[in-house]
Parts: sequence; structure tokens; C-alpha cells
Amino acid sequence: MIHPTAIIHPNAKLAGDIEVGAYSIIGEHVEIGVGTVIGPHVVINGRTRIGQHNRIFQFCSLGEIPQDKKYKNEPTRLEIGDHNTIREFCTFNIGTAQDVGVTRMGNHNWVMAYVHVAHDCQVGDHVILANCTQLAGHVEVGDHAILAGFTGVHQFVRIGAHIMTGVSTVLLQDVPPYVMASGNPCAPHGINSEGLKRRGFSGEAIMAIKRAYKTLYKSGLSFEEAKAVIRSQAAEHAELQPLVEFLAATTRGIIR
Repeated sequence: MIHPTAIIHPNAKLAGDIEVGAYSIIGEHVEIGVGTVIGPHVVINGRTRIGQHNRIFQFCSLGEIPQDKKYKNEPTRLEIGDHNTIREFCTFNIGTAQDVGVTRMGNHNWVMAYVHVAHDCQVGDHVILANCTQLAGHVEVGDHAILAGFTGVHQFVRIGAHIMTGVSTVLLQDVPPYVMASGNPCAPHGINSEGLKRRGFSGEAIMAIKRAYKTLYKSGLSFEEAKAVIRSQAAEHAELQPLVEFLAATTRGIIR
């Protein structure tokens, strides 16, 4: 299942049942798990580990060195989990020694064409990155987040679970879990109620999240005051605990 024109380093570790398309290049330190399909004209370099049952379409570049002037050939890595779809012309870079040293993408993610995932990004599970989404270095993306086409994310921004952005959104600050956001500069526009319903959140849980959103954005409270109120709300609604933890950890501030 490996095309005769593909160039594969003899030290690369490939599972026996993968497919590699025409003219693809796989480097020395690459590991690829069972059931993964690599399209034509794909380049996979660096210390890159790709899990099981992924589909990687043509013209992707995975595991190349970071676009960071401080990079000095350190043995940093790219790790991609299982059951991901990565469409045409995507670029994922390895990490840097200035961070954890690894760029990670989890499982069951849907990555559309022309997406860039820069060094040291940490992308969770069941994430959708629509066409031309661009993640700068050190960005964190929570589970089930949906970033619409042409969303641009500044370095070190944290994106919470279950959020959704509008097309051409520019994120310069953190986006709390459950929030819908759009614009440049980005602004919050309620919670992702429909997405939460589809993922099995109860009506009571969604109402609690709406109440927390109003506390954070509509109550007139200061950020510290709002955090304290949401902590008290989380005592009765466990679904708010991820929001409490996210707000406690923010360093860039949140979209307002």
C-alpha cells in the first residue's frame, strides 16, 4: 500500500497496513500507526508520531521545524492522535525548547484545508478547525471547540471547550468555555447552546451555563467579582467547574 514513488527513510517506523501516496516523503524519526492513510505529495518530517486511523490529504507538511528564530535544532516533537482528518495544504510544526517541546493534536479532530498549527500548540479532541484557521505558537484549544474559516489566533491564547467562533474572527485574548465569539476585535455573543444540546447537555445544565455567562458579561460585576459568583454557582452545577478553572488560570485576560 506504499506507492513506489514515495520516499521513506529506512529508520521510519510505519505500521504494516498504512497507505502512502505518490511522491510523499517520510523522514527518519517519523512513527505512523495502523490504518492511517497518507495522500500524495505529503511531507512528514521531524520527530513526528501519528496515531491510528488518521487520513492525511495531499500537499500537507507535518513535523517541519517551527517558524521561530529562537529554534536551534533541539529534538522537539509533533504528536497527532487517532481518527483525525487533515485536509489539503495543512502545516503543523514541531515544538520549541522554550515551551513543553511538543505540538499536540488529540483524537477525532476535523482539520480543513490550509490550516496552520504552529509550534507548541495543544489541540484537544473533537475539534473542528475550518478552512484557513491559523493558530500562532503556544495556543491551547479545548475539546469540541469549533473555529470558523479564517479565524486567526494570537500566540499564547487559550480557547475553552465547546466554544464557537464566527468567520474571520481574530482572537487576541482567551475565550472561556461554552462561549460563542466573533469579530475583530473579538466579542462574546452568548453561549453555544445548540452545540451543547447535540453533545447531551441537559436543559438544566445549559440554563446554568447561561446564568454564568450573564454573570460574567451582563451583570456589571468586575472580573474578580464575577469569578467569585461563578464559583458559588459551580457548587450546584458541575458543568461550571471547567469555566471556574479556566477563568482562574487566564493570564492574557478574556474577550469582553
